[in-house]
Amino acid sequence: MSPQFRNDHRHINGLYIILDREIAEKKPLSDIVKSALDEGSRLFQYREKHLPKNEIYRVATELRSLTAQRDATLIINDFSDIALAVDADGVHLGQDDVPLADARHILGHDRLIGISTHSIEQAIEAENGGADYIAFGPIYNTQTKDTGLAPLGPNATRELCPRISIPVFGIGGINLTLIAELRSTGLSGVAILSAILHAPDVGAATRQFILEWQSQGKETASNQK
Repeated sequence: MSPQFRNDHRHINGLYIILDREIAEKKPLSDIVKSALDEGSRLFQYREKHLPKNEIYRVATELRSLTAQRDATLIINDFSDIALAVDADGVHLGQDDVPLADARHILGHDRLIGISTHSIEQAIEAENGGADYIAFGPIYNTQTKDTGLAPLGPNATRELCPRISIPVFGIGGINLTLIAELRSTGLSGVAILSAILHAPDVGAATRQFILEWQSQGKETASNQK
């Protein structure tokens, strides 16, 4: 099991918004975060693959300021040094990024480390290696990121969740109509990109996802009684 998180209030469930400048196109990430925060979103990841690191640092600093004001969790994709520099809550790593153990050495045990996983075996390995949460996918076909990976489907999620004790976030091709199907599989939350970043009204889209996740959670609990 991973060490105790530094803050008991850390939000690592429900809606996980991935902030990607290229997917957001002309929408400033800061505006997206403000709108999502206003609707109750409390978990964000800043993902940037192509800007110079000094610019990534600048944006991360701005996003950290916004999220800190609302007691929200901010994860930085890939860059442990930037996560430390802006006092983010942790880092998210892919399968080809810095090894988890090295990131833990940099960040210590009071920040989150999440891992992208694409099979049940990778997910279990990530937990055994000390990850605090995992992203599992792609669950469905997605045009957002060309991974070359076949969709795992909700049945793989249903098989994984009872076998792992850390939070599991489904990712890949998830839209509002699929929440009901996914909520019953045992996921801790869903990671969303284009369904929110491309929405005409980011705040309204955020609100719909949060309400649908909560509603389906109540229905799942009722069905289990």
